[in-house]
Amino acid sequence: MEERDFFDEKQEQRTHTLTCPHCGQADEYQIGWLVRRKKASLPRHADERDRARFAKAQSYMVRRDDVVACKNIRCRKRFEVTSLQSVAFLQSA
Repeated sequence: MEERDFFDEKQEQRTHTLTCPHCGQADEYQIGWLVRRKKASLPRHADERDRARFAKAQSYMVRRDDVVACKNIRCRKRFEVTSLQSVAFLQSA
């Protein structure tokens, strides 16, 4: 089995406050994330090795956007999103 079989995938937009390194202005930006939530139960065709991997798996999200454009009208330069983690684990609910 592949890792994708253990998760439900969804794309989300989340708001983060970032500071432009060129002009120094902080603003809120929409950053795209790929959210992978662990399924409630294991698929039927799983073997023992897959059961062990599923037990250790946890929900997480991966950042899709690496570059954003500054919202300052005078600047408008693109900059890398380095202040946010590229992978973040989600709390189980």
